[in-house]
Amino acid sequence: MQVKLFDMTAKEVGELTLNDQLFDIEYNEAVIHQAIVTRLANERQGTKSTLTRSEVRGGGIKPWRQKGTGRARQGSIRSPQWIHGGVVFAPKPRDFSKKMNLTAKRVAMFSALSQKIRDNEVIFVDALVSENGKTKEVVSFLKAFGLEKTVLFVMDNSDEKVLRASANIKAVSTIPAEQINTYDIVKNAKVVITAGAIAKIQEAYEV
Repeated sequence: MQVKLFDMTAKEVGELTLNDQLFDIEYNEAVIHQAIVTRLANERQGTKSTLTRSEVRGGGIKPWRQKGTGRARQGSIRSPQWIHGGVVFAPKPRDFSKKMNLTAKRVAMFSALSQKIRDNEVIFVDALVSENGKTKEVVSFLKAFGLEKTVLFVMDNSDEKVLRASANIKAVSTIPAEQINTYDIVKNAKVVITAGAIAKIQEAYEV
């Protein structure tokens, strides 16, 4: 597959060859959904905890006798209906993590990326550079390509100036090629990938 390669000013500077076995595979919504659910589940801390009626302090004695008072019968002031009582089905610490095999992860990522390419939502640039690490440099880049929604920068190196220049732009997120994943691809409206990042990805996932 041949795709157009641009510079930072949105000027076409050549073409880039992509491996069809990676970047032109069939869209698989089910495995993409599984990858995203797994990612979000693994980010959950699962640390919330409240007390049941058996764990709340106090309430050992019956508040009043069973019959004759005209009030509803009560067995403990720590029952759930009482203020400061226990919680019904109290949440307890638990592990929300899920597992997904590496082959499925790979299929999900390249399926999502392939669909992005088919939908013209991926921009290939020769390099992402920032001379002074200024936000206005990234803003100029976004304007040149008409990018108004969320954008993911996939870089072949951790250029501190680029990271600093894009840090103040809420719609822009950056990741190195080694950390590219299904969730970030799907989450962002557009994906900007450098030629160097493509080389790293194809080398790492070469069929």
